[in-house]
Amino acid sequence: MLSARSLFQEIVDSDDAFQLFCSIAASGETQGGWENGRIAALVPESMRALAPKIARHGADEDKHGRLFNALLKKRDLQPVPVPPETDYTMLLEQRGIGLTHEKLRREEPLTEEDIVVYLSHSRVTEQRAADQMDMLVKYFGDHPELGKAITMICNDEDNHLAYCHEELLRLAAAGHGRTIQRVLRESALAEIQVYRDVSLAVMDHMGRVLHWPRAKSAALSVAIHAMYGYERFGGWHRMVSLRMPDRRGALDGPPTAAPAF
Repeated sequence: MLSARSLFQEIVDSDDAFQLFCSIAASGETQGGWENGRIAALVPESMRALAPKIARHGADEDKHGRLFNALLKKRDLQPVPVPPETDYTMLLEQRGIGLTHEKLRREEPLTEEDIVVYLSHSRVTEQRAADQMDMLVKYFGDHPELGKAITMICNDEDNHLAYCHEELLRLAAAGHGRTIQRVLRESALAEIQVYRDVSLAVMDHMGRVLHWPRAKSAALSVAIHAMYGYERFGGWHRMVSLRMPDRRGALDGPPTAAPAF
């Protein structure tokens, strides 16, 4: 029977599939670390109080990239090139979501609206990341090889999501509510399409690596499209709501280390 647990178990059991999975994950996390680091360096003077939190976010993402690479190293595997059609972050940028790399490479301060756009975009993508890590921890949190790393990443992603909620509510109260509402909606509707496309691409690559029969690949494709249909019909609303989180000040203080890796 097809299930998230059985599919991921197949990936974990295959060195080639695991190598591709960890390479894609590490690349995305490392890219996110760079983006947050640049944003922290370019925060406008009026929002400098946010810079340490954004830097902490970036440091966490860098750590996640190292964790996925460490999982590869444990198996004596090297990262492999990431197929462009599976590059979630790049595809979102191509859709005009978030701050462009061109803007982040400049040495010009960002505007307050740029930071509002960044946090709104992050609220959407961190929801996806938190949901995925919750699923992995549910099924593999006690796995001897993966459990400690994915549990650590899951806790960080929950912190990132809490931070986005808290800061966006603060900014909405300061008069940015209309911009936040608009960017959240645009980001969510674009993200669910990109996530569908990336999911189809990843499963296509995994199917070839794992030699899945055509019927299995077709069934997975149907399931991915069905999930997109649910999200497009109304499921995307979970990605745009804002509420004060239980974890207040989630990114206050220095990032947590990962000494075991």
